[in-house]
Amino acid sequence: MKLTLADSKLLKDSVSIISDLVTEARFHITKDSINLVAMDPANVAMVIFKLLSSSFIEYSVEKEVKIALNLNNLKQVLKRAGANDILSMDLHENKFKITLKSNRTRTFYLPIIELEDKEQKIPDLNFAVTITTSTSVLNEAIEDVSIVGESVSFMGEKEKFTVSSQGDLSEAKIEVPADDVTLIKAEGEAVAKSKYSIEYLKKMIQGSKLSEKVEISFGNDYPVKLEYKELNKLMLSFVLAPRVDNY
Repeated sequence: MKLTLADSKLLKDSVSIISDLVTEARFHITKDSINLVAMDPANVAMVIFKLLSSSFIEYSVEKEVKIALNLNNLKQVLKRAGANDILSMDLHENKFKITLKSNRTRTFYLPIIELEDKEQKIPDLNFAVTITTSTSVLNEAIEDVSIVGESVSFMGEKEKFTVSSQGDLSEAKIEVPADDVTLIKAEGEAVAKSKYSIEYLKKMIQGSKLSEKVEISFGNDYPVKLEYKELNKLMLSFVLAPRVDNY
């Protein structure tokens, strides 16, 4: 196995975002992509990541391999990659080897860890509403409502996407109309509404470092899926369980 990236930022930013939710994860390296599916320790959020072989200047995988790593360790090494570094990854004596090459060569060896060999299944979800918009629209809305409460309500209608939050005394409401920037696909005339944790969403919207667009899919009291894509390069998506109020 030999994988070489000219632009280390793709992997660097992805691992940095994922490590805010998941501390240890298994990478499944296939003949055409690096894949990761993992749950956060609280079983509230799922991360789905795919880095395509077309992102690499060299991608040589003779047989599929699964490598479990501590993501904080991996993040620390990737942080050391400069803009001009060529980043290579391979296996060396049961360690994960990362080489950063510019006018000098730096090599790091990370231990491969043991993880419970449980395959994470991506849930088969049917969403009532899907909104495609610029990442800045969603990021601003989440930042706006975060000054008011700890949870946020998403409401999707054919012509409008509403993000709102209520605190003890305060309230915030952001209405985003369907237009050239924000496209809304909704089933029938139904209005979909669900509530989510702002703490989790703030970690997930860092996906804006990877793409200028985000796809937001949800339903009534239903999980939300945020998906960030860079064509022919990568896909990072998150599935977050709804918050249910206990009265």
